[in-house]
Amino acid sequence: MGKFVFKFFALLKWFRLSWLRLTGKTEADVHAQRIVSGKAWNEFCDHLKTAGAALVYPGAPNDPFQQAEGVRYLTRLTRAALEAFVEFGDPEFPELRRTAHETIKLGADNPDNFYQNAQISGEYEYRITGKRNTIDYIGFFTQNGVYGQPGGMAPCGVIENRDLQVESDGSFEIILSKIKKGKNWLKIEDTTSLVIVRQTFLDRKQEIPASLKIENLNGNKIPNNVTPERIDKGLNTAALFVAGAPFLFSKWANGFKKHANQLPQFSPEVSNAAGGDANIIYYHSYWNLKDDEALVIRFIPPDCETWNFQLNNYWMESLDYRFFPICVNKHSAVKQTDGSIRIIVSKTNPGFSNWIDTCDHNEGTMCLRWYRLKNGAQPVQPECRVIKISDLAK
Repeated sequence: MGKFVFKFFALLKWFRLSWLRLTGKTEADVHAQRIVSGKAWNEFCDHLKTAGAALVYPGAPNDPFQQAEGVRYLTRLTRAALEAFVEFGDPEFPELRRTAHETIKLGADNPDNFYQNAQISGEYEYRITGKRNTIDYIGFFTQNGVYGQPGGMAPCGVIENRDLQVESDGSFEIILSKIKKGKNWLKIEDTTSLVIVRQTFLDRKQEIPASLKIENLNGNKIPNNVTPERIDKGLNTAALFVAGAPFLFSKWANGFKKHANQLPQFSPEVSNAAGGDANIIYYHSYWNLKDDEALVIRFIPPDCETWNFQLNNYWMESLDYRFFPICVNKHSAVKQTDGSIRIIVSKTNPGFSNWIDTCDHNEGTMCLRWYRLKNGAQPVQPECRVIKISDLAK
């Protein structure tokens, strides 16, 4: 199916270019006409309307509270998309931005992560410079394709903690190019469109994320003037993102209902296509609890760099980790006497360690991650059961 979609879009592009040649127009002429006529803006608004289909996708909750969260979710994605693809969408002059953070969330965004993205292109070479600081983990990833569009995103290059060569003062430099260059090299290809930086806290309150800057090595050193083509393309890409991403995750959430209140391992191929980290093993699912019930999750973690568990709403937005205990990790978790971890998910605090607050939700999605297994360790399947909160002490 994916190959057919790509062939179809390639055919459409060929017909478009042929039509332009016959009419004597250029791509720039078409974009200018679309901007001046208002068609670019009108189509953007029309495409945004289609994003609402994600809120009525089969299985989606239809109560006012969760639908209100869904509408807010779409506004957050719109804000993120306009910043990423219009305001900061020039790959000749990229800027690292926090696309997902405390008030923009999608795809089970990780509360332990400090995410940064920049729009780039295989036409150029880039350099990232920075100071490592004290955050536990840092990884740099390039991606091919476009999030939310047919084909998804495919991994390209990667530099992680153990591979990053840092100077004695904590500084470092990474070269992004098609041909290997420098101490730290991050691969890009013709279809590369994005560089992602994932920094992971063990202790968010104490650690300092790396300070980073990206620059184009063979493009303009100052921002380009705005052009009709850039704005038209940016609006189109932003609309596709806002329409495509929530539809994808609504589909996922509905599928997770098949294993409600359990945590099966998620497909690495599907995760990678959505921009996931190939070195993380994910367990995604759906949870549904009554007011007097708790979901108890038990496991002995495998030998890995770290792990975490988080609770999300139905739209796969992490719950508000600024004010509520909605996640736990290797650093913060309290172990049982046998070395196992017991996590308790419930609406009210039962007074036990590793409590996860549902924040007045009765359903949603959840995610468990093993980060970079070590020494031949194998993934561990967590045990999950639903019991009455009053039975927890038994």
